[in-house]
Amino acid sequence: MIEVSELTKRYGRTVAVDGLSFEVKPGRVTGFLGPNGAGKSTTMRVLLGLDAASSGTALIGGRRYAGLRRPLHEVGALLDANAVHGGRSAFVHLKCLARTNGIGVRRVTEVLELVGLAGAARRHVGGFSLGMRQRLGIAAALLGDPGVLMFDEPVNGLDPDGVRWIRELMRSLAADGRTVLISSHLMTEMELTADRLIVIGRGRLIADTSVRELAERFGRGIAVRTPRAADLTGVLAAAGATVGSEPSGGLSVQGLAADRIGELAAARGIPLYEVMPRAASLEEAYMRLTSGEADYRAEGAA
Repeated sequence: MIEVSELTKRYGRTVAVDGLSFEVKPGRVTGFLGPNGAGKSTTMRVLLGLDAASSGTALIGGRRYAGLRRPLHEVGALLDANAVHGGRSAFVHLKCLARTNGIGVRRVTEVLELVGLAGAARRHVGGFSLGMRQRLGIAAALLGDPGVLMFDEPVNGLDPDGVRWIRELMRSLAADGRTVLISSHLMTEMELTADRLIVIGRGRLIADTSVRELAERFGRGIAVRTPRAADLTGVLAAAGATVGSEPSGGLSVQGLAADRIGELAAARGIPLYEVMPRAASLEEAYMRLTSGEADYRAEGAA
């Protein structure tokens, strides 16, 4: 399990992470979300021992990363796909990493096949596209068959087939009982991939919730279709609901549960063709949740 407790990281006068606490448990994919500058990458860097915390703790399996004897066997991470020596081949790059943790060459071949780079194993990384580098970075993260995996924007540069492959891979890793943390700005992809969400802004925790709970929290009311829209509008408004019209001719109702709408309609003999709660998309919910947290925001379309 990943445990972050009261974590604070300062760079001079800038507070990148501010008293942040959360847990990432095994067996599910956890999305790590937040606007640019929210502190996501800094938190991951502290977890991996690349930056020192100003205060608080960031532990993996109850220990600091620096205390792990063979870290690749316990934690796999991809933070920057371009942090690779361009003069090495994919095979040599992974082989060098493997030797530092006592991992055999056979495993290097296995992960290259797993990420779809077997045919490019002897090519220099300097000639790789961003998508190929992402695959190589994922191969490096999987080298030691670790129980904890962290990825920062893993789908950057991937084509649609690659994005789908990443999604299925992450879900399969979590299904194996691993702890999977993914930082991303692609809300549509997170909606399809993540089970749990950690949302931060300005270095502080905003939400620790499931995808479904967050979408329902910012729900867009209940869609209702009836041949007696005017009658039903009056009944629902009298019961305290806010009722609007839909372009399709139906009604949009807020302030009443679906079963209460049905009861009120039945009591007055008003037929209903549809009563459908409408949750917000993850993108809509995220934008509303973080609307006041972004440090960098364009004023409008050019």
